[in-house]
Amino acid sequence: MEIKAEDIGYTYMAGTPFEKKAIDNINIHIKHHSYTAIIGHTGSGKSTFVQLLNGLLKPSRGSLHVGNWVITKETKQKQMYDLRKHVGMVFQYPEHQLFHETVIQDVAYGPINFGFSKKEAREKAEEMLLNVGIGKDLFDRSPFELSGGQMRRVAIAGVLAIEPHILVLDEPTAGLDPKGQVEIMNLFYSWYLEKEERSIVLVTHHMEDAALYGDHIIVMNNGEVHFQGEPTHVFQQKEMLYDLDLSVPETVALLERLKEISGEAMNTQRYTFDETVQEIISFLRKVQ
Repeated sequence: MEIKAEDIGYTYMAGTPFEKKAIDNINIHIKHHSYTAIIGHTGSGKSTFVQLLNGLLKPSRGSLHVGNWVITKETKQKQMYDLRKHVGMVFQYPEHQLFHETVIQDVAYGPINFGFSKKEAREKAEEMLLNVGIGKDLFDRSPFELSGGQMRRVAIAGVLAIEPHILVLDEPTAGLDPKGQVEIMNLFYSWYLEKEERSIVLVTHHMEDAALYGDHIIVMNNGEVHFQGEPTHVFQQKEMLYDLDLSVPETVALLERLKEISGEAMNTQRYTFDETVQEIISFLRKVQ
């Protein structure tokens, strides 16, 4: 499913003394089976934009095309019901959305709501729970008896169980320790790679995640698209990012500093630990 935003704008509390323009003049094309990262400082409009993708918000201006759906200011909520089966949302702290008595009931709720039989919903819930690392021994436990990391996995399983084509992730690893962050991000990436019809849109403050997983990066500022391109192109614009109170991945910063000190040519656009180590080893061999 492709996503096309055409002159999109959104204003909170329009027509009141508290009116606030959140995004304006957004023109974005997100391709089928792509992993798009959206970065920008707090208040740049990232979260507002992604809430338009499954109709949680409707644009104040312009039109949004998501697959065969077109969302405008006039679109009725009931017209977006089917869209929400195809566009799953994972928010910051998704575990706050848990509410059922047992883990299995919570994950099966979405599929039942979208027309699965109880048997089909149970089977899908069991499959997704196992996929996210929740064992059968926890299925009939209360989700509120689980650890924070387990609760988040259960909430994520609930989104994946509706079998979306597009997964929208709004800071999905907030509050997790570094190990938990890596595990969750790898879980999403594995889901994305499993089938060609799947896409991910990730909102993140972590430049490392944007660089490592994204094949296209959108930089937002003051409610508008400021810049976009492939990770190697975006993270070469170091001064621009610093001007926007953003940064580059730590691996890039390290290699940029080494290049600056040594005066030697080197590829600074390395995003994994192994790639960075290999670049440093190649550098050391050249200067020996």
